[in-house]
Amino acid sequence: MAAADRSSSIVEYFGGEAGYRCGYCKNVTGNLSHGMWAHSMTVQDYQDLIDRGWRRSGKYVYKPIMNQTCCPQYTIRCRPLHFQPSKSHKKVLKKMLKFLAKGDSSKVAGDVTEEPMDSHREDAVACSFVLKNDSDISQSELKPLSVEETERVETEDNNEEEEMKKGVTMKKVESEPPQTCVDKDSTGSGERSDSAKLVHTTPKPGKGADLSKPPCRKAKDIRKERKLHKLLQNQPHTLEGSPSQVEPQILLSQNSKSKANQPKSIEDFIFASLPDDATHQLEVRVVRSSPPSCQFKATFQESYQVYKRYQMAIHKDPPDKPTISQFTRFLCDSPLEAENPPSGPDCGYGSFHQQYWLEGKIIAVGVIDVLPYCVSSVYLYYDPDYTFLSLGVYSALREIAFTRQLHEKASELCYYYMGFYIHSCPKMRYKDILGFYLRSVSARNFFYQYPTEED
Repeated sequence: MAAADRSSSIVEYFGGEAGYRCGYCKNVTGNLSHGMWAHSMTVQDYQDLIDRGWRRSGKYVYKPIMNQTCCPQYTIRCRPLHFQPSKSHKKVLKKMLKFLAKGDSSKVAGDVTEEPMDSHREDAVACSFVLKNDSDISQSELKPLSVEETERVETEDNNEEEEMKKGVTMKKVESEPPQTCVDKDSTGSGERSDSAKLVHTTPKPGKGADLSKPPCRKAKDIRKERKLHKLLQNQPHTLEGSPSQVEPQILLSQNSKSKANQPKSIEDFIFASLPDDATHQLEVRVVRSSPPSCQFKATFQESYQVYKRYQMAIHKDPPDKPTISQFTRFLCDSPLEAENPPSGPDCGYGSFHQQYWLEGKIIAVGVIDVLPYCVSSVYLYYDPDYTFLSLGVYSALREIAFTRQLHEKASELCYYYMGFYIHSCPKMRYKDILGFYLRSVSARNFFYQYPTEED
């Protein structure tokens, strides 16, 4: 598989005949996959494998046998160059900005604890991403109005129309004595209700407008005038004449159209300038995990402690289960060889940890692989004290922005892999409702890849 001008990959094939316990549906022998232990592997070889439905967990590389396994796992990827953040994405990004600027850690009503991980196998951990919070999606986007809500809205509209009609009638009969309107309840008993009494009195005659003062103007009109004045000042002089000769309405329409056609990108939120008196400062550092860099070694213990707290709080692991050896085998060891070609990204290719630093401490770590054509998300863990920031969704958006950044140096690197999607697994629903629109109009952002036995 490897080309002659680069090093070779060394793997030990295990086969895929025997079934074992599924970490998703808990079937004892229903999970069947091809598997091999990768002693070393080039990034190009792993890129070719991941394009054919393979996936790594530590140094173990596997591919589900799609027509036999209990839970078929489909490779899913995003096209970051065409990606546009949805309303729910912007909500998460704004929440982070607000927290950094003002230190606001208030939770949205109805928030629940995130369950940010795919289930993993007992023999070989096979999770690939982070489960995001369902509450990050607005409920109004997920379901239509109920019958009761629709009737309530229609009733309010009708009441408003009736009030307007009553107001017109009162003007016509100012000479008549005041009347008291009493609404009857739904039983038709005729009993009066204090909350239903509406007393209309004849309005007193006014003095009219004060001619010594300027007429009242709407704030909207004032803003338009200021905007027009600013446009006229910034308009460059032309041979035909001064900027004052330009039609004001044309300038306004052109300016509004240009802004309407340029929605905010992820970078507009992530790299937005904070005020000088910002409460917090967030920094994202990319450190090579295999072979471990000096920065990775220096922060290993702190990163492990975040992982341990995460496993105990989110996955309810006992304190003795998330050991250093398990953490190293699962999220630090990698068969990928580090490569730094001149035409590649500045960080090079291979396996990395994206560390999220807040006020001098690590609050989250995203495990990623940088390959010739993509950034592959492996795992994410975070400090449970910062669950309210929806770090699962936020880190995914940061990784999409990171892929765009790498693309500027390495033009062929233009995909973002999210791991597997399992349509029958409830814990995978975050990949369907996160806002990435797996089945909706934004199909250009994602695609399903159906591996075949020939692969």
